[in-house]
Amino acid sequence: MARVDDSGDGEVEPDADLRNFGDTVKAFRKRAGLTQEQLAPLIRYSVQYIGSVEQGRRHPSTKFVDRVEEKLDAFGVIRIAANQLTRRRGLAKWFRLWAELEERAIALNTYECRSIPGLLQTEAYARAQIRDVPPLATPEDAEARVVLRLGRQALLRRTPFIAFSFIIEQAVIERQTGGPEVTRELIDHLLECGRLPNVDLQIMPTVSPVHAGPDGTFCLLETEDHEWLGYSEGQKTGRVIYDPKDVSVLHQRYAKLRIQALNPADSAGLLMRLRGSL
Repeated sequence: MARVDDSGDGEVEPDADLRNFGDTVKAFRKRAGLTQEQLAPLIRYSVQYIGSVEQGRRHPSTKFVDRVEEKLDAFGVIRIAANQLTRRRGLAKWFRLWAELEERAIALNTYECRSIPGLLQTEAYARAQIRDVPPLATPEDAEARVVLRLGRQALLRRTPFIAFSFIIEQAVIERQTGGPEVTRELIDHLLECGRLPNVDLQIMPTVSPVHAGPDGTFCLLETEDHEWLGYSEGQKTGRVIYDPKDVSVLHQRYAKLRIQALNPADSAGLLMRLRGSL
């Protein structure tokens, strides 16, 4: 049997979204009275590929979606399911709930000591960051992540405004992820974002004898109901923090960090000096 389009996305750990999409494909395949072996030559994908999609272990390629939609006469349902899947595909499973909460937030505070927050990244920086982190993403996966990451940035200019506060470690910028040209563009973008009326951008200087954030990156978010939630993230994991006592601790730490970091005006000055040194 030909395996014309069996390259592309590798298998992944199943999740609910992929399983739901796989179940949709399976349902229409059975409706058409076809086995996986019978469907394979019609869409020019291997039985193994079809099985992996139906089991929720593989992201479907665009060609796969188009071909099963056509051959199974799915009334557009498979394509709609794929579009819904793509909207979430670029988000890590552990980050999806927090991303949904961001959509309804009225305030968002972020302390970042590892990389530029996704809401402030340029396309070139995002691509450079995604490119070198194992396991290496396929071109299709990388593109989905970049598109979704940049799409989230519409929150910065959405009205009514969300009140944003960002505190970023100076060392994150000095790392020059992607090289000097990418970093120059990034600094220009940070300066532009910092001029938005609803954004406070502060830089934590590399030399800082007192520092309230030794435990790492975290976020705080205020909902429409004026409830505060926290978020912390590590390697391959993330956690939304609901307990008021734990959220209070994060508030105390963030308040200290805002005092310890450079104020927005001095932060802009530092960013311009860093740009001039590249």
